[in-house]
Amino acid sequence: MRNHRASILLVSLAAAFLTGCTTVGPDYEAPVPTVPDVWFETAVAGVAEGDASLQTWWTRLEDPTLVSLIERAGASNLDLREAVARINEARANLGIVSGERLPRVDAVGEGSRSQLSDNGALDQVAPADGFKAQNLFNLGIDASWEIDVFGRIRRSIESAQASYEASLEDYRDVMVTLFAEVARNYIGVRESQKRIQFAEANAAAQRATLQLTRERHDAGATSGLDVVQAESNLRNTEAQIPSLKIQLNTYLNALAVLLGEYPGALNEELEPEAPLPLPPAELTVSIPADLLRQRPDIRGRERALAAQTARIGVATADLYPRFSLSGFFAVSARDVGDLFDGDSVTWGISLPIRWQLFDRGRIRSAIDLEQARTDQALVGYERTVLQAFAEVENSLVAYSLERTRRDSLAAATAATQRAVELVSIQYQEGLADFQNVLDMERSQSSQQDQIAVSEGQILQDLIALNKAHGGGWDPKQEQAPVPES
Repeated sequence: MRNHRASILLVSLAAAFLTGCTTVGPDYEAPVPTVPDVWFETAVAGVAEGDASLQTWWTRLEDPTLVSLIERAGASNLDLREAVARINEARANLGIVSGERLPRVDAVGEGSRSQLSDNGALDQVAPADGFKAQNLFNLGIDASWEIDVFGRIRRSIESAQASYEASLEDYRDVMVTLFAEVARNYIGVRESQKRIQFAEANAAAQRATLQLTRERHDAGATSGLDVVQAESNLRNTEAQIPSLKIQLNTYLNALAVLLGEYPGALNEELEPEAPLPLPPAELTVSIPADLLRQRPDIRGRERALAAQTARIGVATADLYPRFSLSGFFAVSARDVGDLFDGDSVTWGISLPIRWQLFDRGRIRSAIDLEQARTDQALVGYERTVLQAFAEVENSLVAYSLERTRRDSLAAATAATQRAVELVSIQYQEGLADFQNVLDMERSQSSQQDQIAVSEGQILQDLIALNKAHGGGWDPKQEQAPVPES
């Protein structure tokens, strides 16, 4: 049995050194998912397929305030700073793992003074005048180096490198989400302000109507029911305003947090009303194949898969022996002046071999474990790709159809405005029932609110579409920028 093990060892040694170093475990091959040639919903109105510039997509809205907010978020957002810390962690780990390729050399030095006991275990050989105190000085170096015959260290470095690259993609994914969230909340601010503006204008118009009905009632030209109905209509409109202001405050506070500020920090800057940005007349989206290159979450999943695949090789390397080269060189003398004498030199060299011969069941289970984790990582990658394509398709449809809805609402609102003017004149002249006035005023209030919501939703859908495409960073950028602390 012993001879058999020795034969295995000699064969392994011979094979390793005759054929050179071998890297065990599977070599990573990036998955190449099959993607459609065109978007299923490319034919929707207002959308064209082509070369889309996504790095700073928000600039196409031509809103300087939004541009400023996104730039400030990129410099101070806490989620980005946390992501940078994770990048630094992965970079440090890569440095640690990469250091295993190099020999480890330790410098040692020691100086001691000792004296044996005259009455101790060596009392039989003690000199007549007793043992004397002696000095001993040592200087030297210890060196050890694992010879990476089967690629354990190379696979570890490969995994650490891919993990570091995955952390970069995680940073970019946070950045994509952050910029979209800043834009989304900013649009929410402007939409809420517009809805409040419409509600307050309608309330003012309804107060005038209430005053008119009271005057007509005092003149005996109408019943008290008209007055009550007019007042009810006004109070319902006024009741909407506090809810809208609560919503506005929520958006303002969310923006402040995204910029690394305390709630309320942006109120003075953003409370002055400003119109909603105008979406581009024609939207260009990139081709489906570009999504794999642009989306950081897809890129990050791919790098995580690469890192996990390399861990299979790390586990597999434990099936084979580990070869190390170790040695020492030192000088030793009782007197400091003799340290550099040739007779004071001592040295040694060895080739330790470690082989887990009786633990192969555990090792193979560890390999199976890493393989199962790799299979999970592959499924996660494929799921992320499918979800990304679904997000783009959904955003394309929502953006296009909401534009159509807004156009219909605009036409309806214009018609209702004319109807309100006509029915008000007829009511003043006693030619129309007050119920007609109420119906038109309610329709006008509802349609104005709906069109403000629709205009905001178009922009929200546009933001979602750019986020779904992974917009907000340049794929040509090799390193992630570090936000200011």
